[in-house]
Amino acid sequence: MADLYDCSDPDARSAGLDAATAAIVRGELVLLPTDTVYGVAGDAFTPAAVTGLLAAKNRGRAMPVPVLIGEASTLAGLVVNLPPVAHQLAEAFWPGGLTLVLEHAPSLAWDLGDAEGTVAVRLPDDEVARDLLRRTGPLAVSSANRSGRPAATTAQEAADQLGTHAAVVLDGGPRTGSAPSTIVDCTGPTPRVLRVGAISVEQLREVAPDITD
Repeated sequence: MADLYDCSDPDARSAGLDAATAAIVRGELVLLPTDTVYGVAGDAFTPAAVTGLLAAKNRGRAMPVPVLIGEASTLAGLVVNLPPVAHQLAEAFWPGGLTLVLEHAPSLAWDLGDAEGTVAVRLPDDEVARDLLRRTGPLAVSSANRSGRPAATTAQEAADQLGTHAAVVLDGGPRTGSAPSTIVDCTGPTPRVLRVGAISVEQLREVAPDITD
């Protein structure tokens, strides 16, 4: 079973981040808070970690795993080109509940599922998650629940569902909003909403008027 660290305690938070970073480097999984729900994370560049993440969730490769980053500036190194509308949406809603689907750089050695050359990227509005991401670099992160089960809004719920698959649980307290992130596909000529979640279509249209849903 995973080791749980209470991140409301500064010493435990520091120890937890150290343990989580070491686990990610070893190719193991970590359960962590995000600004939406709890997530299960693995190194985006370690195929075995991503395979383990999909297996833990009982999920197939048809739904590629999104990537979380710790700083907006990281995005430029992950994608082929950043359309102006994607940059505008990121400026407006990051850090926060917006996931952008973009063409990833072909040089990147990762396998996130059957993504057909795209990657779904988000900058979460959670300091524990971002502290870990700053240490590890981009992480493949999906909601910490078995496929078909409700998303975990506490560390204990995440541990109950996926604790046997993870090495470390970072407890950042309960999540108040269980809405997932809103996903916008920016790979075509016009941005398209793939999933409505934490950010409404109306909010998106204030930044990108021609967005479709």
